[in-house]
Amino acid sequence: YDGKCVFCRIARREEPGTALLPCEDEDLVCFRDIKPGAPHHYLVVPVKHMGNCKTLKAEHIPLVKRMMEVGKAVLQKNNFSDMNDVRMGFHWPPFCSIAHLHLHVLAPASQLGFFSRLYYRVNSYWFIT
Repeated sequence: YDGKCVFCRIARREEPGTALLPCEDEDLVCFRDIKPGAPHHYLVVPVKHMGNCKTLKAEHIPLVKRMMEVGKAVLQKNNFSDMNDVRMGFHWPPFCSIAHLHLHVLAPASQLGFFSRLYYRVNSYWFIT
């Protein structure tokens, strides 16, 4: 836990302005992005403080898969079902604003605005899927 990290505080329910969405995985939390790039824009975050996506190793593959499963489940609970029109990924440092691992879940990807299409561009220099 890092008390200076806003995502750590959100995960521990210490940020009253951020509502956590129902999540089936006790090691992860999910909440709406404060600057949504799509009608559905959620962040899936490990409760335990982890660095950004550059710190991921092969041993973290199950964690990333669970993060993606949570993202899909949250979309479905929010009445979004076209899983072919979803974009998920991580911003690559130095392009991530919070140094706590977080997966962006955006849908429908086909409705991303001009700047969001750039900011969340598939496998770009700054966003990896």
